[in-house]
Amino acid sequence: MTGLIHPADLQALWVTLLLAMVTTLVLLVVGTPLAWWLARGRSRLRSAVEAVVALPLVLPPTVLGFYLLLAMGPSGPLGGLSLAFTFTGLVLGSVVYSLPFVVQPLRDAFAAVSEQALESAACLGAGPVARFRCVVLPLSGTSYLTGAVLGFAHTLGEFGVVLMIGGNIPGETRVVSIAVYEHVEALDYGRAHVLSATLLVASFLMLLVIYARRGRR
Repeated sequence: MTGLIHPADLQALWVTLLLAMVTTLVLLVVGTPLAWWLARGRSRLRSAVEAVVALPLVLPPTVLGFYLLLAMGPSGPLGGLSLAFTFTGLVLGSVVYSLPFVVQPLRDAFAAVSEQALESAACLGAGPVARFRCVVLPLSGTSYLTGAVLGFAHTLGEFGVVLMIGGNIPGETRVVSIAVYEHVEALDYGRAHVLSATLLVASFLMLLVIYARRGRR
């Protein structure tokens, strides 16, 4: 397959895969405590936080990217970090954009864990960390797989957010979705087809893993 892909497009594919991998890891780390709090917390702010987490599901990606760009701008709260048009900025934008695809499956799994199971583990002397590791994680394995695959696949297909905050810097912020758009604009349908087919097959295989796992369960 690599022989069919233009070197510049191969570079864009690598940036996309790296972005998806880093974003997924960050999402799992950040999403786990957030999902636990949303599932088991009793704060009055829980509904508001849940709505904020779900915003990327309804907001146009360009709107989300625009406000992230403002936040990373010179006068924004993140302006001092120089994140705009960098790979790190893309990771931050991707985490925000794909957050609900990881948090929501984990939240549902955590909410389904019975209090009786947690109380039984506590009676056996298990602390909070041990209860989470020995009780919650085994019961949430499928949801972790679902969240990881959805977060990864969703990041692969980003366009509006990465275009707004990352631009089109080869080897740094140029991802596959932007490369496909460029090829279509240039009427180079051959290169656009190769990249699009690569993502299509990859996305299908990842979703197939999720549904096959659910079917076995």
